Amino acid sequence: MLEPFYHNPETEAGLDEAGRGCLAGPVTAAAVILPSDFDLPGLNDSKKLSAEKRNSLRIEIENQALAFAVAMINNIQIDKLNIFRASYAAMHEALRKLGRKPDFLLVDGKFFIPYENIPYKCIIKGDGKYASIAAASVLAKTHRDEYMLRLHEEYPVYQWDKNKGYPTKSHRRAIREHGLTPYHRRSFRLLNEQTEIHFRKHG
Repeated sequence: MLEPFYHNPETEAGLDEAGRGCLAGPVTAAAVILPSDFDLPGLNDSKKLSAEKRNSLRIEIENQALAFAVAMINNIQIDKLNIFRASYAAMHEALRKLGRKPDFLLVDGKFFIPYENIPYKCIIKGDGKYASIAAASVLAKTHRDEYMLRLHEEYPVYQWDKNKGYPTKSHRRAIREHGLTPYHRRSFRLLNEQTEIHFRKHG
């Protein structure tokens, strides 16, 4: 059973990200402010839900939320910033895009880079504990997956429709056989034989 709020109904925002461990594509963050009477059966950490369930919950979250925003930091920026700073940059951008300014932030994980002096609380595994973080988890995951499906149409051999850019055996095999796309993160260890990877210019 998820807790509805930490202590500020309708003025605290939940934050979470998706795609931190991927080899390709953006890291995506979402910020969500929920109403005090929010009730969504089945809402949970997005990693524990099927794709079908996540997509149905996304519709309900976006309909019921007082405010929500999703932001992406692309692979080029990830390589410049590093993945940790890029994750927080995505969260900050999501907060900038919110229709209202929260007075408290609930952040999934252990760390956070402060944003505009707004008080915050980091919650380890918060996407399985608080509704606003779980809602942010679902939005970040579904929006990112949708984006990776579009990239899959451009570069189908990497099977991003299935792995969404994560380091599966098939993804790494495709990198070995076909090289890199403009969407791969060069700062990540894509293969053990990293120096042998070539750049693929065309889909």
